[in-house]
Amino acid sequence: MTLTAPKTTATHPLSRMTAEEIAAAKAVVADAGLLRATSKFVYVGLEEPHKRDVLGWTPGTPIERRLRVLLLDRATGHGRDLTVSVTAGAVVRDEEIDAVAEGQLPILDAEFEAIEPILAEDERWVSAMAKRGLDVADVRAVPLSAGSYFPEEFGHRTVRVLGFHQADEADLPWAHPVDGVVAYVDITRGVATAVHDHFDLPVPAERGEWDGPAHPATPRDLKPIEITQPEGPSFTVEDDVVRWAGWEFRVGFDAREGLVLNQLSIDGRSVVYRASIAEMVVPYADPSPVRFWQNYFDTGEYLFARYTNSLELGCDCLGEIHYFDALLADEDGNPRTIPNAICLHEEDYGVGWKHTDLFNQMAETRRSRRLVISFFTTIGNYDYGFYWYLYTDGTIQLESKATGIVFTSAFRGEEHPYATEIAPGLGAPFHQHLFSARLDMAVDGQRNTVHEVDAVRVPMGDGNPYGNAFTRRLTPLTRESEAARASDATVGRTWHVLNSARTNRLGQPVGYALHPQNAPVLLADDGSSIHQRANFSTKSLWVTAYDPAERYPAGDFVNQHPGSGGLPTFVEDDAPLEDADVVLWHTFGLTHFPRPEDWPVMPTDYTGFTLKPVGFFDRNPALGLPRSTSSHCASHE
Repeated sequence: MTLTAPKTTATHPLSRMTAEEIAAAKAVVADAGLLRATSKFVYVGLEEPHKRDVLGWTPGTPIERRLRVLLLDRATGHGRDLTVSVTAGAVVRDEEIDAVAEGQLPILDAEFEAIEPILAEDERWVSAMAKRGLDVADVRAVPLSAGSYFPEEFGHRTVRVLGFHQADEADLPWAHPVDGVVAYVDITRGVATAVHDHFDLPVPAERGEWDGPAHPATPRDLKPIEITQPEGPSFTVEDDVVRWAGWEFRVGFDAREGLVLNQLSIDGRSVVYRASIAEMVVPYADPSPVRFWQNYFDTGEYLFARYTNSLELGCDCLGEIHYFDALLADEDGNPRTIPNAICLHEEDYGVGWKHTDLFNQMAETRRSRRLVISFFTTIGNYDYGFYWYLYTDGTIQLESKATGIVFTSAFRGEEHPYATEIAPGLGAPFHQHLFSARLDMAVDGQRNTVHEVDAVRVPMGDGNPYGNAFTRRLTPLTRESEAARASDATVGRTWHVLNSARTNRLGQPVGYALHPQNAPVLLADDGSSIHQRANFSTKSLWVTAYDPAERYPAGDFVNQHPGSGGLPTFVEDDAPLEDADVVLWHTFGLTHFPRPEDWPVMPTDYTGFTLKPVGFFDRNPALGLPRSTSSHCASHE
């Protein structure tokens, strides 16, 4: 496409969208006659060009900037999926969304905010609260994504609502679940279609504020720690491009995926073209008629990066910090800035390598260091941090941190074995946090093959007379039909992404290995609705051939989707994967059986994965680390 009148200040095809581009996109949509008084912008994000166009781009070449816009008409519930060329000033794609077949658009804040007034006028809800001695004005109505269960709801924007009592402004509602009652609300019509009062359980009475008298904190006397870098940080940031210790990448940010790392390379050699957390689901294990439907896709249903925290020095990050603001669109299509949304800093990481030799008097120690880029988001009761770490030995790590407040219920006793009692009469249902990392690999180029690598026992016999031998087995994943895999800790299973066209000095193909944490994948029954809707989470790894349209593992429109969207459809063409442009989709996460120690605020729990070089370098890439300059280290002399 020839561009004669660029209307963008973007300096790269993957430059983050600007306030001017958001405003221009809104104007284009309005000029096209697609906005009504009841229209809302659910999502506005950069529509990234095809990878070949990005890799073939040279500075100074005109850039066409396109934004994807999801519009909801609140009066009708109808959704539209648009592509807007900011450069050309035109809507270049306009598709109506079939809510029955494709699912609903994500849920708006404005829709959540409408729930309490709707239920306050519903006699059934008011009566259920009064039956328990509660004033409806003191009950927080918590709207939650409905899933896909009842045919009469298909095509209607629906949420399910649980109640939590709040006695005063300081009271923590999560401490007082009004269990037994659930409301189903059609948010387009603004009415409750049903209020079910299944059973009457006592509302837990103990208050839950972290600093309240019910939870006295034992003093922990700790003296301050100060992290200083007298000569400043070792990284540089220019136009969202970060360079540190041989690493280079471009920072991206999206309302749905949050932090994105683009074109990650080390020593000028590509490793990952694009890395993000493309989906997460939180399936609950309680089969109670009140809450069997609790399965939240915090990315696809709620666009979790909309709730990104503004980070604070000394609280969220320590040391010499560089902050990035995040720019999103609000529900009226106007630019919205989240200050200090992304934190970039360095951390000491202990001994990187060390040896004291008996023969040549070598006594050397080098300390490791890592670069940290992170953001935190709050989704209702939970807070999630996502931390990408880059190490001096070429390792890449993603760590997800889960904290906040566990979702609560009334505790029904040991005869209901799906929750833990965490305070008197207060339960916390069992659940999982399952994430999908989308890793668009580019190990020294775009032609990669994924091998499954298992440790293998060798039977005692010829060639192994003493039975001590073991080896490894590399199995190439040659087609998409073969590449939906499960982790297996009993054989130390990893997956190597190898480039056979590039070799190290020993003639071995260069590669990077994905090391999983070997936690359970989705535990719900194969016949369940959540199994169909979160099919990505039933496998530890999927490998697909690159397709720019395949961005989300559970599909584009997850809210109330009937199931089998995303990865099951991506692999239907059974594309070849040998020496191909491959994308890894890795499921990782936590299976959470809550403890009393998780209340009233949960200590941070951790999950993630690691990418380690395997033959990518000719030798230890951390040999060049400088000696410590600390006056306490004898080797500095």
